[in-house]
Amino acid sequence: MFEKNIHPLQTAPWQRHELLYVAPSAWAVALTAQSLEGLPLLAGWADHGWPVIVRRRMNGDDVNMVPVGVPLPPAAGKLRIAISIPREAVTARVAPPSMRAIELTGKPDWEPIIKALLALGEQHGIEPAVFGSLLWEHHTGLDYLSPTSDVDLIWPVGASCDVARLLDGIAQIERAAPMRIDGEIVFPKGGAVNWRELHKAVDNKGPAEILIKTMDGALVCNPRHLPGCERLQ
Repeated sequence: MFEKNIHPLQTAPWQRHELLYVAPSAWAVALTAQSLEGLPLLAGWADHGWPVIVRRRMNGDDVNMVPVGVPLPPAAGKLRIAISIPREAVTARVAPPSMRAIELTGKPDWEPIIKALLALGEQHGIEPAVFGSLLWEHHTGLDYLSPTSDVDLIWPVGASCDVARLLDGIAQIERAAPMRIDGEIVFPKGGAVNWRELHKAVDNKGPAEILIKTMDGALVCNPRHLPGCERLQ
């Protein structure tokens, strides 16, 4: 069984989209306890050294456990599995990989767009990170990407970032892209907003309130209160 001693890596606050590596023995126990062991690929997930991703808490989640998720590839039903694991089962935790670190094997038509997004990030002092299908294909080697796949990005902005200008840049790049650019703007305190919804709000083309996701759930907020959105009237 896994060690009972709690290491500092297991006590620091969990962040959405963090990748965690789980002790295989603990993973097997968690699957059995939550009646998930019969689903495809899950039984050997930790044995392969594949990570899980931290998700926001849902009603009914044990607050003493770590809420994580595993999305299965299309060939395995494209299911999104929500599971909870003991914190002492976590053997390593890493940030989601930067877009610069991901190889776009088989997606040559994405390369000019990826370069443009990286250049946009440099203009704003941001290194966008990847989640979604691109991340999971990179980490597992399984076929997650399809001709209709999005590219999902995390944009961690600082308090001084001109978010409105960043959003304009993403929208301009997407207009020339062969794929949909999805993802979130993540603010310094960890709250995250869908970039497209925020862009509409900043341009006064969307609702006056938008959804902001946090580790403990989601809430509705006025985008005027988010740093870097001074364009709002």
